[in-house]
Amino acid sequence: MKQIFLSVVIPCYNEKENLERGALDQVKDYLEKQSYSWEVIVVNDESPDGSGEIVKSFCQKTSGFKLLDIKHGGKAVAVYSGIKEAVGEIILFTDMDQSTPINELSKILPKFKEGFDIVIGSRGLERKNFSFFRKLASFIFKNFREILLSSKISDTQAGFKAFKTSVAKELFPLLTIIKNASQAKGWTVSAFDVELLTAAVVRGYKIAEVPIVWEDRDESIAKAKERKGGKFFKESLDMAKEVLRVKCNLILGRYHK
Repeated sequence: MKQIFLSVVIPCYNEKENLERGALDQVKDYLEKQSYSWEVIVVNDESPDGSGEIVKSFCQKTSGFKLLDIKHGGKAVAVYSGIKEAVGEIILFTDMDQSTPINELSKILPKFKEGFDIVIGSRGLERKNFSFFRKLASFIFKNFREILLSSKISDTQAGFKAFKTSVAKELFPLLTIIKNASQAKGWTVSAFDVELLTAAVVRGYKIAEVPIVWEDRDESIAKAKERKGGKFFKESLDMAKEVLRVKCNLILGRYHK
């Protein structure tokens, strides 16, 4: 059996509208043009909007695509579930909505040949279709994180990150959200990326940050409804608490080998 070069992991929670507009077709069309071998693992995080059935139908008729159904645990759990199944040399995890289009991979993969262990996309400050409040929150979060953790990474939250597979499988079990995994409720935003990259730095892995194209293309109606009702501010507070927890773990040396 030929060794697979790239595994793409896509978490899926209430993505019906994104799927119906052809998000997976975009991924397929790009990957089929590449010279390397690949697989795509879509992890259905127990979506109540019928996303799982759409993905199942797509995978049944599309070579290279696999559906993995899990109990709802949130994005970090969904991504890790896909990583455990991945067999490629390199793993990319990306969002279903294709806010960062899959063709941005052409900027990511060459960095591994330069000796990097992790390559992450960076959106910069110009983020199309990003509301003023989300831009402001991102700015505040970035500065809070950089000061507290002495972080040199400009964008930890972009959902477009690639790892050597052995590195990803080593780092994800260190995450507090994975260690304490429990049944999640609804759609949630977390700062698991911050902890992931902090652990990588502590363990001496080489990280490259690459500018990527990003434009909010998320058409999910269910997620949009869950964002309303003051949840935005609660999410911001929760993420700040997570960064504080990462700082405590750093002090306690919990990310060392």
